[in-house]
Amino acid sequence: MITRFAPSPTGLLHLGHAFSALEVWRLARGAGGTVLLRIEDVDSERCRPVYDQAIRDDLHWLGFDWLEPVLRQSTNLDAYRATLAALDERGLVYPCSCTRTDIAAHAPAIGWDGYVYPGTCRARPMSDRGPRDAVRLDLAAALSGIGPLAFTETGPLFAGDHRPGPADLLTHIGDPVLWRKTGDPAYHLACPHDDAAQGVTHVIRGADLWHATFLHVVLQAVMGWPTPMYHHHDLVRDPRGQRLAKIDKSRAIASYREEGLTPDDIWSLIGV
Repeated sequence: MITRFAPSPTGLLHLGHAFSALEVWRLARGAGGTVLLRIEDVDSERCRPVYDQAIRDDLHWLGFDWLEPVLRQSTNLDAYRATLAALDERGLVYPCSCTRTDIAAHAPAIGWDGYVYPGTCRARPMSDRGPRDAVRLDLAAALSGIGPLAFTETGPLFAGDHRPGPADLLTHIGDPVLWRKTGDPAYHLACPHDDAAQGVTHVIRGADLWHATFLHVVLQAVMGWPTPMYHHHDLVRDPRGQRLAKIDKSRAIASYREEGLTPDDIWSLIGV
């Protein structure tokens, strides 16, 4: 068993992170597995080296260790460009200049992750790509070149064998962005690439990323990458039911450390 904890250094480690890290290490240790630390720092506008180091310091303080070396995705950009080029050679990607307003105005539906892209730029060739264009996967074309999809989920929320069909994927995902307008690779390209490159056999992460799995399985099939086992855990919430996440301004672990709390106090706060 090889799994990973993969935070993005856009802020400090928070209680939701701590719970997710605990789930990763708990399941890995129970199976005699290996945990990798991967720093997903490809958002050039928001990621900061100071957060990278702070995350590692907090993880060590909480009692976690990992197999070195740590992969920082910002050092792996050539590999992501090569993946995008391979998809381009097969005619599976296209440039897109649409704004969020454009998409909202013409989207055929609201999918799992917001508005489903209406396909406005789908006929554009990659030779037409401008410096501020995103790059999208032509999902219908990608699905037409692969066989039936399947993956296994072991988490209690979605446990079972799943076989997503093309109709559901096209309806709920549409054509996802694989390369962002900022010039950065998207999570949906970099994450499954690195899971394959690092030999990850088990992906353990929060339930908020459940629907991302369906797209990642598509890319794995298109690129010939292995599909790992998946385990999505529930999210930690405060007494009001609000999830403890960075986007929701969950309190940082560092602030508790400064107050003199111990790791055991942190586990008590999140109810484990």
